[in-house]
Amino acid sequence: MSSASPHRLPLAGVLRLGRPSDIWFKPALSVVAAVAPANLILLALGRLDLAMYTMAGSLCALYGHSRPYAARARVLAWVVLGMVGGLTVSLLAASLTHSAVVLVTVGAVLAAVQKTVSDATRLGPPGNVVLTFISSASLFAPQTLGQVPGHAGLALAAGAWAWLVGMAPGLLRPHGPERRATAQALNAAAAYADTRGTADGHGRARAASAAAIHAAWQSLLAAGARPDRNRRALERLLVRAEVALAAPADADPVRLRAWARELRGTGRIPRAASPRGSADELLGVDTELALPRRPLRHRLAPLAPIAVRTAVGCALAGYASLALGVGRPYWALVTAASLYQANVTLTWSRAVQRVVGNVVGVLVFAALAPLAHVHPVALVLSALALNFGAEALMGRNYWLGSVCVTPMALLITEFARAQNPAELMTERVMDTLVGALVGFVAAVAVTNRRAGDRLGHALATAERAREDAARLLAEPHPAPHALEAARRALAAALADLRATADAASGEWWQRALPEERVVLAEQSGHRTLAATVRRQGFVPQRDQDGRATEDVRP
Repeated sequence: MSSASPHRLPLAGVLRLGRPSDIWFKPALSVVAAVAPANLILLALGRLDLAMYTMAGSLCALYGHSRPYAARARVLAWVVLGMVGGLTVSLLAASLTHSAVVLVTVGAVLAAVQKTVSDATRLGPPGNVVLTFISSASLFAPQTLGQVPGHAGLALAAGAWAWLVGMAPGLLRPHGPERRATAQALNAAAAYADTRGTADGHGRARAASAAAIHAAWQSLLAAGARPDRNRRALERLLVRAEVALAAPADADPVRLRAWARELRGTGRIPRAASPRGSADELLGVDTELALPRRPLRHRLAPLAPIAVRTAVGCALAGYASLALGVGRPYWALVTAASLYQANVTLTWSRAVQRVVGNVVGVLVFAALAPLAHVHPVALVLSALALNFGAEALMGRNYWLGSVCVTPMALLITEFARAQNPAELMTERVMDTLVGALVGFVAAVAVTNRRAGDRLGHALATAERAREDAARLLAEPHPAPHALEAARRALAAALADLRATADAASGEWWQRALPEERVVLAEQSGHRTLAATVRRQGFVPQRDQDGRATEDVRP
């Protein structure tokens, strides 16, 4: 099928609610714990007008909740520095010029940089949107050069507190993120094993299982280069998930789910031994840890079209808002920045979700405004409740989380001084519509032909990884280290191929995609994976009733 013509814009399912994240409460509670102390101190001091600067640092507590604590410490530190850096640039621009056009242009460039770096580093939710919201809003805050160091210092201090909030759970459950990721991989592998590799929906289940296993390996690898007993146990469980992915008919989904349940708690990690009773299957882990990471510039290069999209869309949205006479063009800019996803089709879905969520959120603000105006304490508590609600609901669907984000953003504008609710609501709806429309048009106009190139590279990598594994299989006595490393490389290549193909299939205005070649590469790759697993002796034996058995050690 050619991809040179535009796809249909989906509406069915765009607003459908999904299941909440397993850890929805963690970012929700963290953001309240990070925001509340600063806001309450400022309230006691009568300086709520400074809350925008402390919230810049406090909102950093939203990041890194799926990462192991060693990696989370680094990520949160970089997020705080990135947040304070963007805020400082915005405050300097605001103090040096009053030209709205120049300020919008600066905001658009910052948004493009934040989007590109977030995607290249795989920052994870909430991505670049919070960073862009803070930097864009700060552009239009009255500012002098002398005030910049103090305001940036407030953000840095609040960011340091947010770092502590984000790291605090590690004192109680130091391996929690790795355990959750491994449990998700085991459950996904069990769902694929249920299909036996042939039932309806087995293709989707296989792709979901491969993605979950790959994500779990990345979580373990991010935990650091010094494996302890607990991490070795998790690695063995992940090998069991990989076995189920490669040979679903030989896997025991009941056992996989039982292991996943045990990982959810705080008890001992179940010990799953190799069917051969050796540690050979983990040799590939050390190999992966020793591999150098791709330089950042190589990860940034494919994202150039997305960066241009973001810069052009945000700038045009801000300019259009200015032309309409709206007093807060940064709302339109942030709306445009929030739309850009992996492809045009997903960007359209996000645009629909953003518009619906913001319009409903404006109605929620209309109901909350009279209460918030009763007393500053009510204003602060209302904003905190909306902070919690936004993170609790965002995982169900973006529009539902936006229902809380929108009134929260409107209430924050009143921290400095009370404003006309009707005017705020009108401007917010106008900016939402302008930002969504202009932002989506920019996504369509700025083509991303590199999506097809990335698919070609991913396809070539998967085919090369399959050939390497097949060549080792043809040897009479391949080295266990080499065979395991080849198997791990093939599994990662297949997961990347599926993710890249999904992203490319929703992109417009590009040459026809090699869809048949992708399907053949996936089929042959998974057959080679199954052969590799059997050659290594990982497939469990069966009892007299034909049920799979595992050697589990306490």
